[in-house]
Amino acid sequence: MATQKQRQAAKRNVKQAQKAARQKKTIAHMPKKTRTALGKQGAAVAQRKRTGGTSPKTRQELMRIAQRRNLPGRSKMGRDELARALGQK
Repeated sequence: MATQKQRQAAKRNVKQAQKAARQKKTIAHMPKKTRTALGKQGAAVAQRKRTGGTSPKTRQELMRIAQRRNLPGRSKMGRDELARALGQK
């Protein structure tokens, strides 16, 4: 049997989920400025992939290299920090 605290937490979670569903938190419902910025960022990554840049630019690509090199603290680093630590920038 659930405690009162657990029931309250569950009720709160349900309310949050209902609120998010009502607000429809999708990219289509974001402000135009945000959608534009996300689109430009995605287009830049796609362009780099098409042109075959010599050094990886995305955080995921840098993380793969950092894993191979066993770089300490890599999981807490951002893209720029990873690039600096790997000597890619």
